[in-house]
Amino acid sequence: MDSLIVTLGWVGMYAPLALGAIGSMVGCARAGMSACGALLEVEGGYGRYIGVAAMPSSQSIYGIVVTMALRRELTVDNSPGIFGLGLLVGLALMLSAFAQGDACAASINASKNKLEIFGISLAPAALVEGFAVFAFVFALVLSAGIPT
Repeated sequence: MDSLIVTLGWVGMYAPLALGAIGSMVGCARAGMSACGALLEVEGGYGRYIGVAAMPSSQSIYGIVVTMALRRELTVDNSPGIFGLGLLVGLALMLSAFAQGDACAASINASKNKLEIFGISLAPAALVEGFAVFAFVFALVLSAGIPT
Protein backbone atom coordinates (compact mmCIF):
# COMPACT_ATOMS: atom_id res chain seq x y z
CA MET A 1 0.00 0.00 0.00
CA ASP A 2 2.87 2.36 0.77
CA SER A 3 4.30 1.93 -2.70
CA LEU A 4 0.94 2.85 -4.25
CA ILE A 5 0.79 6.03 -2.18
CA VAL A 6 4.32 7.00 -3.18
CA THR A 7 3.53 6.20 -6.83
CA LEU A 8 0.57 8.58 -6.67
CA GLY A 9 2.99 11.18 -5.32
CA TRP A 10 5.13 10.75 -8.44
CA VAL A 11 2.03 11.19 -10.59
CA GLY A 12 1.12 14.36 -8.73
CA MET A 13 4.63 15.73 -8.96
CA TYR A 14 4.70 15.59 -12.76
CA ALA A 15 0.99 16.18 -13.46
CA PRO A 16 1.28 19.99 -13.70
CA LEU A 17 4.01 19.72 -16.32
CA ALA A 18 2.33 16.98 -18.36
CA LEU A 19 -1.22 18.31 -18.22
CA GLY A 20 -0.11 21.90 -18.79
CA ALA A 21 1.87 20.80 -21.85
CA ILE A 22 -1.09 18.82 -23.22
CA GLY A 23 -3.34 21.83 -22.75
CA SER A 24 -0.82 24.17 -24.38
CA MET A 25 -0.43 21.84 -27.33
CA VAL A 26 -4.17 21.65 -27.97
CA GLY A 27 -4.73 25.37 -27.32
CA CYS A 28 -1.90 26.44 -29.62
CA ALA A 29 -3.14 24.04 -32.31
CA ARG A 30 -6.67 25.45 -32.16
CA ALA A 31 -5.47 29.05 -32.32
CA GLY A 32 -2.80 28.18 -34.89
CA MET A 33 -5.35 26.68 -37.25
CA SER A 34 -7.36 29.88 -37.02
CA ALA A 35 -4.21 31.93 -37.65
CA CYS A 36 -3.40 29.88 -40.75
CA GLY A 37 -6.87 30.57 -42.10
CA ALA A 38 -6.49 34.28 -41.40
CA LEU A 39 -3.13 34.41 -43.18
CA LEU A 40 -4.87 33.41 -46.39
CA GLU A 41 -7.34 36.27 -46.12
CA VAL A 42 -5.19 39.25 -45.10
CA GLU A 43 -2.37 41.07 -46.85
CA GLY A 44 -0.14 41.79 -43.85
CA GLY A 45 0.24 41.64 -40.07
CA TYR A 46 1.00 37.94 -40.07
CA GLY A 47 3.12 38.16 -36.93
CA ARG A 48 0.23 39.36 -34.82
CA TYR A 49 -1.82 36.25 -35.62
CA ILE A 50 1.04 33.86 -34.97
CA GLY A 51 1.80 35.66 -31.69
CA VAL A 52 -1.79 35.29 -30.53
CA ALA A 53 -1.73 31.60 -31.48
CA ALA A 54 1.24 31.10 -29.12
CA MET A 55 -0.55 32.55 -26.07
CA PRO A 56 -1.71 29.16 -24.65
CA SER A 57 1.92 28.05 -24.34
CA SER A 58 2.23 29.91 -21.04
CA GLN A 59 0.41 27.12 -19.20
CA SER A 60 3.36 24.83 -19.94
CA ILE A 61 5.68 27.31 -18.26
CA TYR A 62 3.43 27.46 -15.20
CA GLY A 63 3.38 23.64 -15.12
CA ILE A 64 7.17 23.45 -15.21
CA VAL A 65 7.49 25.87 -12.30
CA VAL A 66 4.85 24.07 -10.19
CA THR A 67 6.54 20.73 -10.87
CA MET A 68 9.81 22.20 -9.63
CA ALA A 69 8.05 23.55 -6.52
CA LEU A 70 6.60 20.10 -5.76
CA ARG A 71 9.91 18.33 -6.33
CA ARG A 72 11.14 16.67 -3.15
CA GLU A 73 11.82 13.23 -1.72
CA LEU A 74 8.50 11.38 -1.75
CA THR A 75 7.27 9.69 1.42
CA VAL A 76 3.98 8.20 2.58
CA ASP A 77 3.35 11.41 4.53
CA ASN A 78 3.77 13.91 1.68
CA SER A 79 2.66 11.90 -1.38
CA PRO A 80 -1.11 12.37 -0.91
CA GLY A 81 -0.70 16.15 -0.74
CA ILE A 82 1.56 16.24 -3.77
CA PHE A 83 -0.84 14.03 -5.70
CA GLY A 84 -3.88 16.15 -4.91
CA LEU A 85 -2.25 19.50 -5.49
CA GLY A 86 -0.35 18.44 -8.59
CA LEU A 87 -3.29 16.72 -10.27
CA LEU A 88 -5.77 19.52 -9.61
CA VAL A 89 -3.39 22.28 -10.69
CA GLY A 90 -2.48 20.28 -13.78
CA LEU A 91 -6.14 19.91 -14.71
CA ALA A 92 -6.71 23.64 -14.17
CA LEU A 93 -3.76 24.49 -16.42
CA MET A 94 -4.86 22.04 -19.11
CA LEU A 95 -8.44 23.28 -19.23
CA SER A 96 -7.28 26.89 -19.14
CA ALA A 97 -5.06 26.29 -22.18
CA PHE A 98 -7.95 24.63 -24.04
CA ALA A 99 -10.22 27.59 -23.33
CA GLN A 100 -7.53 30.13 -24.13
CA GLY A 101 -6.93 28.47 -27.49
CA ASP A 102 -10.61 28.88 -28.31
CA ALA A 103 -10.57 32.52 -27.17
CA CYS A 104 -7.46 33.22 -29.26
CA ALA A 105 -9.06 31.60 -32.31
CA ALA A 106 -12.12 33.80 -31.87
CA SER A 107 -9.90 36.86 -31.52
CA ILE A 108 -8.01 36.02 -34.71
CA ASN A 109 -11.23 35.46 -36.62
CA ALA A 110 -12.75 38.71 -35.39
CA SER A 111 -9.70 40.89 -35.98
CA LYS A 112 -8.98 39.63 -39.50
CA ASN A 113 -12.25 41.24 -40.60
CA LYS A 114 -11.98 44.33 -38.42
CA LEU A 115 -8.36 45.12 -37.53
CA GLU A 116 -9.24 48.00 -35.20
CA ILE A 117 -10.68 45.55 -32.63
CA PHE A 118 -7.50 43.46 -32.44
CA GLY A 119 -6.48 44.66 -28.96
CA ILE A 120 -9.89 44.45 -27.33
CA SER A 121 -10.59 41.07 -28.92
CA LEU A 122 -7.73 39.66 -26.83
CA ALA A 123 -9.50 40.50 -23.55
CA PRO A 124 -11.26 37.11 -23.23
CA ALA A 125 -7.96 35.29 -23.77
CA ALA A 126 -6.33 37.47 -21.11
CA LEU A 127 -9.15 36.71 -18.67
CA VAL A 128 -8.68 32.99 -19.18
CA GLU A 129 -4.95 33.44 -18.58
CA GLY A 130 -5.81 35.07 -15.27
CA PHE A 131 -7.39 31.87 -13.99
CA ALA A 132 -4.27 29.91 -14.93
CA VAL A 133 -2.22 32.45 -12.99
CA PHE A 134 -4.52 32.01 -9.95
CA ALA A 135 -3.99 28.24 -10.02
CA PHE A 136 -0.26 28.73 -10.50
CA VAL A 137 0.18 31.15 -7.60
CA PHE A 138 -1.98 29.16 -5.19
CA ALA A 139 -0.11 25.98 -6.09
CA LEU A 140 3.17 27.67 -5.22
CA VAL A 141 1.78 28.95 -1.92
CA LEU A 142 0.15 25.64 -0.96
CA SER A 143 3.17 23.55 -1.94
CA ALA A 144 5.12 25.20 0.88
CA GLY A 145 2.76 23.53 3.38
CA ILE A 146 3.39 20.00 2.15
CA PRO A 147 5.89 18.13 4.36
CA THR A 148 9.37 17.68 2.88
